[in-house]
Amino acid sequence: MKCRSALFLVVFSLLFNFKSAAQTSGDHVGAWYMYFFNTTFNEGPWGFQGDLQYHSWNKTNDMEQVLFRAGPTYKPKHSNVKFTLGYANITFGQRGIDNSKKVENRIYQEILFPAKISNRFYTTHRFRYEQRFLAEQDFRTRFRYILFLNIPLNKTDLEQGALYLAFYDEIFLNGEKNIGHEQLVEIFDRNRTYAGLGYLIRNGLKIQLGGMRQIANLSKRNQFILSLHHSL
Repeated sequence: MKCRSALFLVVFSLLFNFKSAAQTSGDHVGAWYMYFFNTTFNEGPWGFQGDLQYHSWNKTNDMEQVLFRAGPTYKPKHSNVKFTLGYANITFGQRGIDNSKKVENRIYQEILFPAKISNRFYTTHRFRYEQRFLAEQDFRTRFRYILFLNIPLNKTDLEQGALYLAFYDEIFLNGEKNIGHEQLVEIFDRNRTYAGLGYLIRNGLKIQLGGMRQIANLSKRNQFILSLHHSL
C-alpha cells in the first residue's frame, strides 16, 4: 500500500507540474475523457474496435472536441498484427462563449502490433493513415505514428490487479501543404507526449490517469487525461 500511495503521489505531482508549466507559459490546461473498446467475433480473425472522446478547453464544460471513431479489424491467424479500416466523426468547438462548431469526417487505415521487451516492458506500435474531409478545405491526408510503453510495477505481467506506468509519444505529419482557399500548413502537424498511471481492474478492463503535452506549429497545450480501456 505504501508503494501504491507513493506512485499516486508521483503521478499527481506530474499533473500538477503540467498545470504549473501551463500557467507560467500562458497555456491553457484542458481535459480529455476517453473510452476505448474492442472485441473479436467468435475468437476468429475478425473484430471491431473504436473510441468515444470528449475534450474540454477547461476541465469539464467548454467543449473543444467530441470524437467518435470505429471500424472492423482483422488479425491474421498466428500473428499479433491487427489491421483496421475505420471511420471517424469529429465536432470541434471554440474556446469560451463562442458557440460555433465545425465538423470533420475521416476514413482511416491502421496497423497495430505489440512487442514485449524482456519481462516487464510492453510496447505497441501503431501506424495510422487518415483521409480527412473538412468544410472550406480541400481533401487532406495525414500520417500518424505512435509508440506505447507500459511497465507493470507490482506484477511482472499486465494482469488483474496490476498497477503500471503508461507512456506514449505520437507524431502527426500532413500529407499536403496546400489545403485550399489559399491556406497553407506545415508538413509537421503536431506531437503528443503522455505519461500516466494505469490500473488493470480485471482482464480486459483497465483505467488510466495521466497528463499529455501537445506541441503544434501554432500552439502548445497541456491536458489531463482520464481513459477507460475495455476488451468486450
